[in-house]
Amino acid sequence: MLAVRVIPCLDIKDGRVVKGVNFINLVDAGDPVENARIYAEQGADELTFLDITASAERRKIVRNLVEKVADQIFIPFSVGGGIRNVDDVENILMGGADKVSINTAAFENPDLLYESAKIFGSQCIICAIDAKWNQKMNDYEVYLHGGRTPTGFSAIEWAKIAEDKGAGEILLTSMDCDGTKNGYDLKLTQTVVNTISIPVIASGGAGKLEHFVEAIKIAGANAVLAASVFHFREFSILQVKEALYQNRIPVRFKYKNNT
Repeated sequence: MLAVRVIPCLDIKDGRVVKGVNFINLVDAGDPVENARIYAEQGADELTFLDITASAERRKIVRNLVEKVADQIFIPFSVGGGIRNVDDVENILMGGADKVSINTAAFENPDLLYESAKIFGSQCIICAIDAKWNQKMNDYEVYLHGGRTPTGFSAIEWAKIAEDKGAGEILLTSMDCDGTKNGYDLKLTQTVVNTISIPVIASGGAGKLEHFVEAIKIAGANAVLAASVFHFREFSILQVKEALYQNRIPVRFKYKNNT
């Protein structure tokens, strides 16, 4: 088993880090550049930067902020929000990001994943999926525009299409669990993990150290992403990694090599 990645997420709105519950009721969570620096120093494996209103507002991502964050860290850095075409992908990568995370535009035009992966390599193309349980569908439904637009399409089916189109990994966020601190949606995560062969990043719901362990040991995620527990200093990156290590899950420590 490869080392599991622990990934803090910076949700950005109006140049600030924000966090809410179920994608609403956002509160300020600090300066993105300062938070990025802290997480890198704590030993985060990667950092995710999501401009959460760029797609809904139909504007491009704030590149100058991306560049400022990239200047402060020396770990893999993924960026998402408002990416609509191959030129946008190139712009973000040239701005200092190592990966791009595409959500709405990928669903609306799946060939964007194919074209981007062909040019830049699938290793730097993430398909982000925001999913919510739909009782009538008896399935998880894909939502677009930062959780504002339901599609009526199965998140599980979309994950398979995204993989076929060339996505290198899936960033899977449960809208039902997001910000609740009640744990990741293990059923959703496990179903997607068992359906595709590319890595899956579990996102949405972490509130206790055991939640990170469950996402790996029960659901089979390849990486765990969290926001509020890190932003409000409930846990450090090191504490999460130590909890995983104690449960015999391979992780990378910044100052010692325990894999």
